[in-house]
Amino acid sequence: MKTNIAWILLALVVGFVMFQFKPMLGGATLPLFLLLVGFITYRGYRLMENDDEDSN
Repeated sequence: MKTNIAWILLALVVGFVMFQFKPMLGGATLPLFLLLVGFITYRGYRLMENDDEDSN
């Protein structure tokens, strides 16, 4: 579980850094942002799925 949280925190830091360098990234900002949102959503889903298995 700690590794899932670490991945999510790392993704959030990457998102923060990505928006700090938004002018340098130009047109790649939106696709990178969408990939990042998808990654965070998937990791959150896996985290909730693991919690469900542990409670049974």
